[in-house]
Amino acid sequence: MIRRVPELTAEAARAVVDAAVDRAGRMGVPVAVAVVDRAGELLAFLRMDGAPLLSVGVAQDKAWTVTAFGRPTRWWTELFAAQPELRALSAGRRLMPVPGGWPIEVDGAVAGAVGVSGGSAEQDEQIAREAAAVVSGRGAS
Repeated sequence: MIRRVPELTAEAARAVVDAAVDRAGRMGVPVAVAVVDRAGELLAFLRMDGAPLLSVGVAQDKAWTVTAFGRPTRWWTELFAAQPELRALSAGRRLMPVPGGWPIEVDGAVAGAVGVSGGSAEQDEQIAREAAAVVSGRGAS
């Protein structure tokens, strides 16, 4: 049996980055934005002027975490709060259990993800969620 899954295009990834940068700019929050395909490989990236250097890797790891597990990164924050012993899972790995990573879903499947870093956890998540929405929910074409 063969399963068809949506593939995030470079054009879609660029649209997500543009939406994130636009939203972050209106909020006055300089961030780094990473968009990855469903395998967690980088498709598009931008670090806004003034965004912390550390945000580069964090944004990419947030996006990777989403595709590795198919859930927003906030899920990990909540899981670790409930079961602190699981924090060892993130030691020395790319797992980024911090809000700001959001899935990009097409036809009910995760086609990729966006990771945002540079603001507060809530700001990063809001930017990522809104940016993913420019592609999420649209049928594959």
